[in-house]
Amino acid sequence: MGRFWSILFLMVPVIGVGLFVVPMADMWPMQNHWLPEDISEHGASIDDLYYFILYLTGVIFIATGLTLFWFLWRYDAAKNPDPVKFAHGNHTLEVIWSIVPAAVLLFIAIHQMTAWAEAKLRRPLENSGPDGIVGTADDVYMKPLVEVTGRQFEWRLRYPGADGELGTRDDIYLVNDLHVPVNEEVVMTIKSDDVLHSFFLPNVRVKQDVVPGMRQYVWFKAKKIGTYDIVCAELCGWGHYKMKGRLTVESREDFDRWIQQKYQAQETSQFTAGPGD
Repeated sequence: MGRFWSILFLMVPVIGVGLFVVPMADMWPMQNHWLPEDISEHGASIDDLYYFILYLTGVIFIATGLTLFWFLWRYDAAKNPDPVKFAHGNHTLEVIWSIVPAAVLLFIAIHQMTAWAEAKLRRPLENSGPDGIVGTADDVYMKPLVEVTGRQFEWRLRYPGADGELGTRDDIYLVNDLHVPVNEEVVMTIKSDDVLHSFFLPNVRVKQDVVPGMRQYVWFKAKKIGTYDIVCAELCGWGHYKMKGRLTVESREDFDRWIQQKYQAQETSQFTAGPGD
């Protein structure tokens, strides 16, 4: 009976690995179940980091699964003729399995610094200021293309009007319909009106928690025209499942035409006032 359980435990790493390999290889019946298409400039570094951690943890998962199987098989009480031997412990092994995971975690922490900086720290600049040196106090940051506000259960969008400034009378108000120009660095300011949300654009590898009372920034450069998903990746209430929108990546000409149409439609409608800042 013990060896039956050893085979049963062996199925855990076998099935686990299979559930990763099959969708990664785009095999039936799990086609298109892996990462969505990456259309961003910085997404490759995030994917590389993700796959590195996946392969590393996968090797550890397989090794521990096989070790567990071997011990269950080798020391089955019904089949093992050798008497049981008890050991107090092994200080060398304890030191090794403390140091090795710590070293691995330290390596991952250092390895991910570039991807983290590109996605979270190096906000795009308009210019480097009067001194011409990047990273000094006079750097001029790129203005946000749009303000995104998470609200149960929708994404409210506010584009600047002809004056190019957010918070003025000609601002353009939309819901769940985000448009950006292709092959251009896009900066967005994001905030929440009520609870914690998570602004997630899977195809450009942008994911940022939206915290009430805090204004934050996200940025990306989309390289492919098309229509993609906006979702909330944080459980934010009973309507969380429907808090989704549409990201449209288009040419600069189409984007300018679209924004002008939205402005004109807003000006000619009876409802011209949007939500407050």
